[in-house]
Amino acid sequence: MSAKDIVLRPISAQEANALIRRVHYSGKVVQNSQVHIGVYYQGRLEGAMQFGPSLDKRKLIGLVKGTLWNEFIELNRLAFTDALPRNSESRAIGVAMRMLRKHAPQLKWVVSFADATQCGDGTIYRASGFVLTGIKPNDQIWQAPAGARFSRTSLTDNRSHTEQAKAQRLCRVTATKAKNIMHTASVRPGIGAIGCAAWTGGASSMKVYKDAGFRPLPGYQLRYLYFLDPTARERLTVPILPFSAIEAAGARMYRGERITGERGETDNAPQPNAESGGASPTRSLLAPTEAT
Repeated sequence: MSAKDIVLRPISAQEANALIRRVHYSGKVVQNSQVHIGVYYQGRLEGAMQFGPSLDKRKLIGLVKGTLWNEFIELNRLAFTDALPRNSESRAIGVAMRMLRKHAPQLKWVVSFADATQCGDGTIYRASGFVLTGIKPNDQIWQAPAGARFSRTSLTDNRSHTEQAKAQRLCRVTATKAKNIMHTASVRPGIGAIGCAAWTGGASSMKVYKDAGFRPLPGYQLRYLYFLDPTARERLTVPILPFSAIEAAGARMYRGERITGERGETDNAPQPNAESGGASPTRSLLAPTEAT
């Protein structure tokens, strides 16, 4: 059996969400995903890709000059089980991109982000023809003293009530143990008392979380682009970075572990920017088999 034996087809949001929650390292889905593609092997659903609008399109639309509001999309969740044959990941992405070209011809490019704070540096993307356009320190993942992790956005927006309630419960536990009051109670219509978040103008402050012992995890976020329309590459407004920049920035990561110095394998991914180095194609967005 080989990667050529996988089959891709659209699936429901419910099917995709179930697999993502079971397999993806975060265990979380992106609620505004609109396109759900399943990866089948021997009749079983063994992978899923979810595409949708970026959380803040205004910050990204300018990456490619002249892009219209409906001409780019984000690959915001991707997860595969270990049951898939070798190289299935890059093949699946390639087939998915052809599907987008055929069924959503208005799309010109795809953006995705690799989480080199908790997971990996995006080797799948490099093996699939994406180009690297950004590496930045990531202060968006916060960890509670007990170990639970949250995105900064989920702690401070007006939508992630479940995540905020969970974090607020942890604040209360921390506050009790420290014999301190670490929260400011307030009432917000529709969700009742807010234990840890002090709501001001519709957003909550991170200070109460800091006081309760929450800390940002050190790491990086890498931004990758794939051009569905080759002419879009000519309108890119930011430099394409060599893959060697990942190691130079100290941003290499494999399955949640940092790679430094000579540790790791050789990058066999295609090099559209004429650079070599990195790590060999791995499942940098996968949870281990035990988590499935």
